[in-house]
Amino acid sequence: MRFGFGGQSADMPFSVEVTESLKEAAAAVGVDLLVLDNCYDATTALKNAEEFVRSRVDVVIEFQVEHEVAAMIGDKIAAAKIPLIAIDIPHPHATYFGVDNYRVGIEAGDELAKYANTNWGGKVDWVIGLDLVEAGQLVQSRTTGAFEGIRNGIPDLPVELFVRIDGRGLRERSKKLISDFLQRHPKDKHILIAAATDSSALGAVDAVREQKRERHVAIVGQDCIAEAVAEMRRERSPLIASVSHQTNAYGPSLIHLGLSLLRGQTVPPYNYVEHKMVTRDSLT
Repeated sequence: MRFGFGGQSADMPFSVEVTESLKEAAAAVGVDLLVLDNCYDATTALKNAEEFVRSRVDVVIEFQVEHEVAAMIGDKIAAAKIPLIAIDIPHPHATYFGVDNYRVGIEAGDELAKYANTNWGGKVDWVIGLDLVEAGQLVQSRTTGAFEGIRNGIPDLPVELFVRIDGRGLRERSKKLISDFLQRHPKDKHILIAAATDSSALGAVDAVREQKRERHVAIVGQDCIAEAVAEMRRERSPLIASVSHQTNAYGPSLIHLGLSLLRGQTVPPYNYVEHKMVTRDSLT
């Protein structure tokens, strides 16, 4: 049996962790795995989907961020009558596998509200959502959920305090955007940031540290990559938590799901992974 896997990007730590987990799981059960890099690029992801069809793989596992080409990829794979699994970003004709995006957002917001209540007496000047717009509405619900979690913990915050910025899930872009924001608001000392990915969160950390605003900002990320864990361990880091998506479980679960589809078994349309909040306190 041969599975095709289109990885999000070999330059993205979370994508690398998913790829390694999948490789190990495939090898453990004797599944041949064709791995192609989508390079965080829509055109490349389309070409890779065509390569999977040409290679006649038995199952395609797709991890790519551009929702605008999701329908085109889904159509190509469906036309070839190949079962498709989509990670984190829904695709037409695909079985979904990944986190419950809204729920992980809610829990990130809960943690941010708790921090503001404990350390700032509930005072908040800004709530920033470092979004991932091109991934589509389901992934953007991480930010929607985070805003709701903050409102639950700190009621009556004015709507104009909530700002969504498209960090694209990228570190350097997120650093620049947050740096620009902090420069425009030099006197604000109570800023909460909910990042769609840890790469974005680390970019925000870079900007905050560069401007020596660590005491004024609290950040929660998503994915709990190794670099985020190391950052949380640093004294006075503005990164207070990250939601772990348990990437070590991705590989075995994806292989099991793919084999179930090949056997013609009925599987749920949405298959959610377990997640857990990781904080600085939980690391000690």
